[in-house]
Amino acid sequence: MSPDSLIANALAQSPPDKPVWVALSGGLDSCLLLTLAARAAHRFPRPVYAVHVNHGLQSAAIDFEWHCRRLCGRLGVPLFVEQVQVDARGQGIEAAARETRYAAFVRRVREGESLWLAQHADDQAETLLLAALRGSGVRGLAGMPSVREWQGRCVMRPLLERSRSELEGVARKLDIDWIEDPTNADIDLDRNFLRHRVMPLLTSRWSQALRSLAQSAHLAGEADELLDELAALDLAAAGGEPHRLRIEALRTLSAPRQRLLIRHACQRLELPTPPAARLATLLEQLDARDGAQVRVVWPGAEARCWRDRLYLQAPMSELPAHWQCDWDGRPGLMTPVGRIEQGLFPSNGAPGAALRLTLRRGGESLRVAGRGRRDVKRLLQEAAIPPWQRSRQLLAWHEGVLVAVLGVAVAQGWRQTGQASVVS
Repeated sequence: MSPDSLIANALAQSPPDKPVWVALSGGLDSCLLLTLAARAAHRFPRPVYAVHVNHGLQSAAIDFEWHCRRLCGRLGVPLFVEQVQVDARGQGIEAAARETRYAAFVRRVREGESLWLAQHADDQAETLLLAALRGSGVRGLAGMPSVREWQGRCVMRPLLERSRSELEGVARKLDIDWIEDPTNADIDLDRNFLRHRVMPLLTSRWSQALRSLAQSAHLAGEADELLDELAALDLAAAGGEPHRLRIEALRTLSAPRQRLLIRHACQRLELPTPPAARLATLLEQLDARDGAQVRVVWPGAEARCWRDRLYLQAPMSELPAHWQCDWDGRPGLMTPVGRIEQGLFPSNGAPGAALRLTLRRGGESLRVAGRGRRDVKRLLQEAAIPPWQRSRQLLAWHEGVLVAVLGVAVAQGWRQTGQASVVS
């Protein structure tokens, strides 16, 4: 299939009546992709925009930006430039730049719109090899998908089936100029070492190496989709809530399926998946007695066990001491534990009561309609609030009297609206 046909197919798969954004670096691949997209947009009318991220990491950065401006001017494509700063603390410069770049894409490309990236078959082969060298599983070996949903946006790689040499031939026929990134020659970077030293050696022995590696990535992608479907079935059997899995259901699964389900749940929650060693530790804790304080932590997430449930969540932030604030009882107020989604009103009164919100400190009691005075501690136990969340419970007071444990119970003469107490 010709590059023009690939672009036409990509347009057909893009959300209709929405603009297509092309990530434009100034190199061969993205300059060709933008040129083909602009040509196709004349035949199949669709707004096409370009976004260039200037990382400012090298002296040539301004040259890349000006080249992108000139190209977009010739093509009549609006260009949006994102000036960013890369913070590489705690990770490599390549990973930090990628993270910063994608954050810029999120700011510019709206949900429901398409973002086109210019990776090609050579990039796919390098990605697979890097993943294999890191000891990645099926998801890593699947490389880059040609189409995927990402944070509400449709990310597409229309040129993924074509090699760089093929794309360069097309670019020269179309008389497209591009800039070579000087850092591409730095073989101290892993991807460049593969590109300049390893791949030429592989293709000199196996001429179809590039195509074969791309095919392996495609097959791994299919296997990953099947595993995702299996994990979804196991999630349903474990209660259907990724943040709270039934431990008894987990125990019925083989160890590989347990690991698969936990990784799937973390991905659904947009949490980092646990490293292999942490995951092994977590699975060992599933047989702990119910009263044990099980907590397994890894960067960006943690797991806890309580009452036959495995809880997966982001690490809890430290709360300000003696926090309190005024509240009129209407939903929407932001608190240190999240946004309040409930309303609280006098049963026979209008919204707008003068309330005071605090966090639970211990020893409080509430006079519950039809039940008399009840300790807040007992109410939280009855509501199955996990122990580590009880100190984060919001309490509402009116004229010095406790009138609600939000999301759990209200005093006689008061009513709550909504289902959830807060949204983090």
